[in-house]
Amino acid sequence: MEGTDAPIAVPTGVPALAAEPRFAQRLRQRLEEQRLLDGRYGLQRLPGGRVALPVLPEKLSQLCLPPELPCELLRIQDPVPCRAARRRTPARRLRDELRRLLGPAWSAELERDVPHAWHRHGDLVLLSEDSFRAEPWERLGSALWETVASALGAQRVARRGRVMPDGMRSPRVTLLLGQHGWVEHVDNGIRYTFDVTKCMFSPGNITEKLRVASLPCSGEVLVDLYAGIGYFTLPFLVHAGAAFVHACEWNSHAVEALHRSLVLNGVRDRCHIHSGDSRQLQLRDVADRVNLGLIPSSEEGWPVACRVLKKDTGGVLHIHQNVETRWAPAAPRSAEPLAERGSAEAASPGGEAQRPAEHGGEQAARLRAEWQSWAEGTAARIQGLLAELHGRPWRSSVLHIEPVKSYAPHVHHLVLDLECRPVLPG
Repeated sequence: MEGTDAPIAVPTGVPALAAEPRFAQRLRQRLEEQRLLDGRYGLQRLPGGRVALPVLPEKLSQLCLPPELPCELLRIQDPVPCRAARRRTPARRLRDELRRLLGPAWSAELERDVPHAWHRHGDLVLLSEDSFRAEPWERLGSALWETVASALGAQRVARRGRVMPDGMRSPRVTLLLGQHGWVEHVDNGIRYTFDVTKCMFSPGNITEKLRVASLPCSGEVLVDLYAGIGYFTLPFLVHAGAAFVHACEWNSHAVEALHRSLVLNGVRDRCHIHSGDSRQLQLRDVADRVNLGLIPSSEEGWPVACRVLKKDTGGVLHIHQNVETRWAPAAPRSAEPLAERGSAEAASPGGEAQRPAEHGGEQAARLRAEWQSWAEGTAARIQGLLAELHGRPWRSSVLHIEPVKSYAPHVHHLVLDLECRPVLPG
């Protein structure tokens, strides 16, 4: 088209103005002055020597060029991203692709509805529950999720909801693109597989899984009373060298995931899965070590843990608990660590649970005292349960208190390593 002061009609696709090389620089300056140049793409040379300058689709109606800048409006099938665009973060790339998909319908409200973070499990992207909730997204149908997958380099897309209050922490997850929700997650060299629409994966417990993996369990028989998909069962088997694990789990979806993960890691022959309520477990007198990885409290499992410990030699209990303190810690600062063997951990998804901050001086001492008080009270109760069960005295010793993460200033997820041994006569 020749230069004109009339508005230009909006074509489909990625629009660009093609001009002879001698007009290209002046045309670019004019488009930049009017803020019409689409900065996501670079200038592109066309057959015949002309240069194409991409323009913003939503602003084509504002395009007004003088006659001395002859150009043609056309559509670029495969636009070349500019150098800056090739260095875009995934979040920026996602917003750019969605803006391109929506064209003139793009708005600041929709941009606020686009997520800045997500979880990735292999080729599946798991979006947060508050993303893409505005009504205009629904009209796009599958085109929206295909664009999200393409922008983030994924094949499948799912969106999570709130955890269901069913006692199993079942996730409300909707598969938006793809045929199934099975994924694989590698953590400390261990392969976990699970269906994201049926089971949750908790990366916030990584420090405890690493600690478990380093425990000296060679030759031991272990009972994991709340196995889930194998958060601790697998580290005990793969890295800690446990001879055998009895894994208890009542969620059938988690049982299937655990079975698959045991096979993946080549340890299926060293584990027996007890499907059902661990409080009804019939095992007795088998365990050198018992893991009670349930929060906010594993207290209902304490009698079972006492029954499965070897009655003649006892063993070690790993007792998980959310412990509430009576004071609020101050802001974190670099100082001595609270836990004798504490190690740093990144925040879990959404920031809902974080590694306890390090404190020094009087505050650290007070927090240690609160944790120690809880540990000693728990030890006394376990000692009483064992004495009542076996009709003879037992001793229980606090080996270690491990802070895993904190829920608000007053509540900490702790693990108590408690050694329990029968008192020998004489």
